[in-house]
Amino acid sequence: MSNPSFTTLLVASHNAGKISEIRGLCEPLGIKVTSAAELGLPEPAETGDTFEANAATKALAAAKASGLMALSDDSGLEVDALEGAPGVYTADWATLADGNRDFAVAMQKVEDALKARGAESEDQRSGRFVSVLCLATPEGDVSFYRGEAPGVMVWPPRGSLGFGYDPMFRPDGHSRTFGEMQAEEKHGWKPGQATALSHRARAFKLFAEQRLGVAAT
Repeated sequence: MSNPSFTTLLVASHNAGKISEIRGLCEPLGIKVTSAAELGLPEPAETGDTFEANAATKALAAAKASGLMALSDDSGLEVDALEGAPGVYTADWATLADGNRDFAVAMQKVEDALKARGAESEDQRSGRFVSVLCLATPEGDVSFYRGEAPGVMVWPPRGSLGFGYDPMFRPDGHSRTFGEMQAEEKHGWKPGQATALSHRARAFKLFAEQRLGVAAT
């Protein structure tokens, strides 16, 4: 299926995992994907306190620098017992003193924080992954598409697939964590498919339906 209004879409990201997921979602729509990383564009500072604000910052910077339609993703993990933390600071929880990121460290921080609050049972460990996609034009117009995937935090982490906090997140209705799921199962979505599992796939489904005119089922 092709969509001539999106011959090429710039993914405003330097995150290889996100770029791969969005490229896989765009492929069935006949959309060619490039990325901010591939074009050597700088990463703007993400200073917003909402997913929408940070997504807009990234998409607008990439669209204006490249002259292409740009799609960004700002996403994170919200844990109910932690009042929604780490939230927009999800990546910051993984940042080490040297500037590198270690998500094993980040997952341990989440677990330590849950234990400190006595959140031991499954019903005390609920949360969700959130993804906000922002589509920006070079002229500065933006639109947003939000997807959420509810689930529970498990410990110890399980699985080596995916990236980020995936090994400690088990989506509702499933017995395995995102870290135990193949990419196609976790974030695969195709035109005409009624449901999507991951937060990013759910946000992309809205984008495809509302912006590209892909028929909802």
